[in-house]
Amino acid sequence: MKIVSYNVNGIRAAINKGFLNWLQQVNPDVVCLQEIKALESQLELELFHQAGYRYNYWFSAQKKGYSGVAILSKKEPDRVVFGTGIDYMDHEGRNLRADFNGVSVMSLYVPSGTNIARLDHKLQYMDDFQDYVNQLKKETPNLVICGDYNICHEAIDIHDPVRNKNVSGFLPVEREWIGNFIDSGFIDSFRFFNKEPHNYTWWTYRANARANNKGWRLDYGMVSRPLESKLKRSVILSEAVHSDHCPILLELG
Repeated sequence: MKIVSYNVNGIRAAINKGFLNWLQQVNPDVVCLQEIKALESQLELELFHQAGYRYNYWFSAQKKGYSGVAILSKKEPDRVVFGTGIDYMDHEGRNLRADFNGVSVMSLYVPSGTNIARLDHKLQYMDDFQDYVNQLKKETPNLVICGDYNICHEAIDIHDPVRNKNVSGFLPVEREWIGNFIDSGFIDSFRFFNKEPHNYTWWTYRANARANNKGWRLDYGMVSRPLESKLKRSVILSEAVHSDHCPILLELG
C-alpha cells in the first residue's frame, strides 16, 4: 500500500496548480489531504474519478474556507470514520479515517498555535487526541496517522532551532508531546529510514524560504509499532509545489 499525505493549503488552488496531474504520476493507493478549505459540494468530483480515485471522502470544517481533511482511494475502504466524536475537533474537520484490509489510515490536521488562544486550543487538542488514540489502538492496532502535526520534533527538523525555540511549532511543550506520542507506540516513518538534516515539508512564502530550504518538518507518517515489519519506504516529495507544504509518501509491504 502506497500512501501520500499532503497539506494542500486549499484543494481548489492546488488543482489549479496541476495537483491532479502530479497525483496520477505518483500513483498512490491512498491519499490523505489536509487543509482542503472547501466543501464537497464546491468540488468537481469527476476530476478525482478521472484521476483514478473513485472513492473520495471529505470532512470539512463548519467554517467555510477553513481547515478540513479528505481521503482519496482507488479501492473502496472497508469502513470510513468521520471525526473523533469530540465536538470541538470535529467542528474544524481535523480527523478522517479509512480502513483497508486490516490497516486503518487517518488524515490528521493538528491546529496551529498562532496566538495565545489558539496555542491553548492546540495543547488541549493534542492531549485529547492522545487519549483518543490510546483507546483507538486497543481495537485498531494497525494504525497509520498521516498529516500535518504542526510540530517539529527535534532540532534536526527545523532550519533555525535557536531562533525558533519560542515559536509555536517548536515550543518545548509541543516537542515533548510529539516525543511522547511516538513513545506511546508509533514510528516516525521518515526518520526510520532517514537520519539526515535539511529535510523539511513546509516553508513560509516569505523571504524566498523554499528556494533557500529554510523550512520546517511539520508533516509526518506515523505508523503504529505492529506495522514496523511492513514499512518499506518513507520519503519527502519536495519537488511538488502546489502548496506551502510538500507531500510525504510511505509504503507498506
